[in-house]
Amino acid sequence: MTLRTATIRPGFLVALATTVKGGVSYARVDLEPDHTTEEGARRARWETQREIPDPAEFEAATVARGKARSLVTAVCCRSSFGLLCPATRESDLQDAIEEARKVADEHNAGAARTRVEVFVLAGRIASDDAEAARAIASEVRTLMEDMQAGIRAADPEAIREAANKARSIAGMLSPEISGKVSAAIGEARAVARELVRRIEKSGERAADVVAQLSVAKIEAARFAVLDLDEGETPESEGPAAPALDLEAAAVTAAPMGAPLALEF
Repeated sequence: MTLRTATIRPGFLVALATTVKGGVSYARVDLEPDHTTEEGARRARWETQREIPDPAEFEAATVARGKARSLVTAVCCRSSFGLLCPATRESDLQDAIEEARKVADEHNAGAARTRVEVFVLAGRIASDDAEAARAIASEVRTLMEDMQAGIRAADPEAIREAANKARSIAGMLSPEISGKVSAAIGEARAVARELVRRIEKSGERAADVVAQLSVAKIEAARFAVLDLDEGETPESEGPAAPALDLEAAAVTAAPMGAPLALEF
């Protein structure tokens, strides 16, 4: 069975984990042991005490961790299943990872109680990767639908939120499809501005305004992303690769000096 897919840009699935170790301790005190109440429910009560011996250093570690993470995410497209980076930005990704580790090293060199760690895993996504195309397209279509739902509800904030997410992940689509998504995003933002102007400022009825607004570009982009038959899956010559846990607190990654390759 042949899959019909729109081309996506080759790139990387990036798993990023940043942590702050040390500098804080927690102590739990049980106030009421686990027991069964007269009503048959299970109940327990406790309190937790947190202690930070050196607040200034702990704050500095938290700031360094946030900066290191932002350096990497800034060159990636955010999606619900992880960070994506177009192959055209591979050198930017390499530089961002090196800079993020430098931020961590600089903090660690002068810290006595805390340590900031940065771990990165990157797997290549080919332009003909049908499963990746399906996943990316599904999310973009969902965001297009979220935009439409926000318009129907006359909710400018919901429209802008979906548009911002779509703008990020659209960087992984082919130029043709990405152009249509960009047009849809522009249309959605124009609609959001129109809703604010006519409903919130001029006091017009939301239903009347919504009925007059065009969402043709959003609808076109929703159908242009991918056209896959439901239930079809790409043939595989081996077992599927395990999913990456992007929120893992402790993973091990090889240095990124060599060409990026998926590692487990």
